[in-house]
Amino acid sequence: MARCPACGELASQGTAGRVPADNREEGTKRPMSAARNDDDSHGPGRRDTSRPSRRQLLLGASGAALAVSSGAASAQGNWFDTIFNQGSGGARAATSEDGRRKPEALNDLRPDSTPWRSDTMLDAIEGAIQRYQKIADAGGWPVVPGSRMIRPEDDDERIPVLRRRLVASGELSRNGLSQSFTFDGELELAVRRFQENQGLRTSGRVDKPTLAALNVPVQTRLAQLRLNAGRIRELMGPRVEDRYILVNVPAFQLEAVERHEVQQRHRVIAGRPERQSPYVRANIRAVNFFPYWRVPDSVATLDIIPRMRKEPDYIIKERIRVVRGNFNGPEIDPTSIDWNTATSVDLKFRQDPGPHNALGLMRIDMPNSEGVYMHDTPMKQLFTQRMRAFSAGCVRVQDVDKLVEWIVRYEAGWEQPGRAMSVVEGGQALDVTLTRQVPVYFAYITAWAEPGDGRAVFRPDIYGRDGLRESTAGRERDESEGPAPAHTLAP
Repeated sequence: MARCPACGELASQGTAGRVPADNREEGTKRPMSAARNDDDSHGPGRRDTSRPSRRQLLLGASGAALAVSSGAASAQGNWFDTIFNQGSGGARAATSEDGRRKPEALNDLRPDSTPWRSDTMLDAIEGAIQRYQKIADAGGWPVVPGSRMIRPEDDDERIPVLRRRLVASGELSRNGLSQSFTFDGELELAVRRFQENQGLRTSGRVDKPTLAALNVPVQTRLAQLRLNAGRIRELMGPRVEDRYILVNVPAFQLEAVERHEVQQRHRVIAGRPERQSPYVRANIRAVNFFPYWRVPDSVATLDIIPRMRKEPDYIIKERIRVVRGNFNGPEIDPTSIDWNTATSVDLKFRQDPGPHNALGLMRIDMPNSEGVYMHDTPMKQLFTQRMRAFSAGCVRVQDVDKLVEWIVRYEAGWEQPGRAMSVVEGGQALDVTLTRQVPVYFAYITAWAEPGDGRAVFRPDIYGRDGLRESTAGRERDESEGPAPAHTLAP
């Protein structure tokens, strides 16, 4: 059985009618949608009463998880309200005390109900290809020179060139052409439209990422459109399912599609360039509430064991247990271990369920050869950033409870909305095995056209898979969004 190199999960176990063994104790069978024992690390029917119950663990851990994920979040109300409401909207407004400029609200989700995997999308892309070919045949668009930022109300000798550039790609009407050096309101709106089309922060200022995207040659954009049309055709295959989920990794969003119409979109966090989210075609077979996380050996070797040498109580604070031999082996007292000689060959690490868990409160089980999956996260404030390549390859989903309810909506007992949060409120671990599995795709689409208005849309080639040097423009984090997230153990 293959184990996920990024996340430490088992890639495929179980049989029909059996709760998935991924992230579960091996050898323990449970009926479909059955609740697990409070502590199944001791085998079926046994519980270590010297340890806190699952409910106590959850309530006690929520404060620590919130301190990690939000810093100064108030713990008023139910802990699950605070966990699930973090970062669900736009970026946090800056207060007068922190003295920072108010961040722009995120507007990075596609507005159209047309799926990426559709003939309508391919027709829209073909229309954009024809327009961009005409631009290329006419000599392309001008290069905006220099590297200095251009702000609204600035007077800058590059403004006439900027106007011509935006007229060429359609963000500014031809009536906006002028030789004036003044950055007026009409031009600011055009810059914002351009930034939205490029997946950049919509500040209205021509900053470094915006300038780099403006100066990507039209030939490169044309090549991207053609390349991604081919990717979409391949994704469509001989037929498109009636119901499925598609994760577009460089767009940092997923769409849940039914009857050829997008019913939900969610922001996602994808893999870092050094731990890329792979291409995946799989089927969702179960949803796990309050999952365990089995720490992969690479994380144990590079992160946990060195950390224990400096901070002996680290795994206790993170509610990570040490076991010998395999993930179902006997538990070891961490104070009895010589961490200077310890290795991941002999020791395994397993994190208890709860809001502090790296997988959050829900995991979407989708066995595949890459061993990746979708899950919740305690680090919900990261969804307020535009470039969300922070994971170790798995995909973290914003508002995952809503996606889970969409996945299980045809299962008995799950017809009414709100059931997922009821399970979370109850604090009891639960596995729901699907009788109707849902196909899922991890795709890599960096260019498309919106069918509603025909505008071409591009996203930075975060992994360099397009093979076009200029298409990576804009993939660096925008420092104005705040400091980069601290390194975590999360998959």
